[in-house]
Amino acid sequence: MNDIFSVITLNLRFGLADDGPNDWEYRKKCFPSLLDKYPADFIGFQEANDFQTDFLKNILTEYRFIGKRKPAPSFWQNNIIFYKKPWECIHNEHFFLSPTPMIPSRSRESRWPRQCTIGIFKSNDHSLIYINTHFDFDANIQTKSAEMIMERLSTLPSELPVILMGDFNAGPSCPCYKMLTGQDKKSNSTNKSCFKNTFREPFPGTHHGFSGNKNGNHIDWILYRGRIVPEDCKVIHDKINGIYPSDHFPLYAKFKWEEQ
Repeated sequence: MNDIFSVITLNLRFGLADDGPNDWEYRKKCFPSLLDKYPADFIGFQEANDFQTDFLKNILTEYRFIGKRKPAPSFWQNNIIFYKKPWECIHNEHFFLSPTPMIPSRSRESRWPRQCTIGIFKSNDHSLIYINTHFDFDANIQTKSAEMIMERLSTLPSELPVILMGDFNAGPSCPCYKMLTGQDKKSNSTNKSCFKNTFREPFPGTHHGFSGNKNGNHIDWILYRGRIVPEDCKVIHDKINGIYPSDHFPLYAKFKWEEQ
């Protein structure tokens, strides 16, 4: 097993959106080149329609995935985790960030039904927990969503490193970020349970609305905790054949296992 593993997170942009020259039918042509240039052990996609997931499955032939709801309405959005075949998924769960997490639902203040996908993955002597999520826009709901994820994590093996990635629709000054990273003094988080951001201040922009503007909000995160250390991280600004893969920039990071 290589001592380095890599991850990517990207909000795909809802495949049924009317985006004119940025429609999914045009953007999907970017992904073979993008994923070939930036291969990763784990890829977390948010806002994925089933037909987008099926397209990605066909080009990511060396990967398996979790997070697709079956059956799902054609307009359904999922948070999908693709993982390279040397890894084995030994546990996975999918739930809604709502008062009824096991029933397709949303919180009253949420614009959309938001979800979270969690997997425990193992390869040789290494295991980790990988989480892919997408938060709504309301700050209170974002904090409740973060609390729900932390509560779920408390039921999983505490010795395992954790990667928490996704589109949080919130920046580092927001309450949910401070709660997850232990900056909220009201939080019950311990140093062991707190996350760190792979990126450092000044935090890079991640949402650009197909403009290519690098100075947007840092609303997509790669957070981590446990016995892993970031080796490298970057925002992927690539425009492929004149088009961006999404209205968000992909984030890429490499980690190494901390010595025991």
